Amino acid sequence: MRMEAGEAAPPPGPGGRAGGGWGKWVRLNVGGTVFLTTRQTLCREQKSFLSRLCQGEELQSDRDETGAYLIDRDPTYFGPILNFLRHGKLVLDKDMAEEGVLEEAEFYNIGPLIRIIKDRMEEKDYTVTQVPPKHVYRVLQCQEEELTQMVSTMSDGWRFEQLVNIGSSYNYGGEDQAEFLCVVSKELYSAPHGLSSESSRKTKAQAGEQ
Repeated sequence: MRMEAGEAAPPPGPGGRAGGGWGKWVRLNVGGTVFLTTRQTLCREQKSFLSRLCQGEELQSDRDETGAYLIDRDPTYFGPILNFLRHGKLVLDKDMAEEGVLEEAEFYNIGPLIRIIKDRMEEKDYTVTQVPPKHVYRVLQCQEEELTQMVSTMSDGWRFEQLVNIGSSYNYGGEDQAEFLCVVSKELYSAPHGLSSESSRKTKAQAGEQ
């Protein structure tokens, strides 16, 4: 729940004040905008700034006249952070910069959110910097009797492009054998740092397993 500063505060809950006491509800004044949430939501990430704040650790956070904790950060990016603590998903408006949310997630020390945002940004960087594929061609010379087997056993991304009868028949084993030129091609995708896209993904996957 988001409240503009100056709106009426909810009545105190059992066991403490609504504005930052030891009740269920906690008010946060982030850069002049007041957010209302539960202590359970804020404590979801135990090592975060917000968890330590609502557990009463000495973080030198003042309170405003309503009792809300004062946090001198940009409220624009606090909404997605609070929603992530509520339901575990990162939901951003299309015009919101991921870099801004990452900056705040690092300030509040919310590890899972930091990793999600960095993965998104890396994926976008990969998409932007990936160059168009190169087409590599090979010309293979084969006899007529070898043609079917060669085309059917092509693998590793190679595909048949063109067959050219070079018209030079010769006698082999009592039978005339025609020769062909078989043109095959393969697409090679280049990624940053000179790696192919397949090699880059394998390297990243292996790094994650270590």
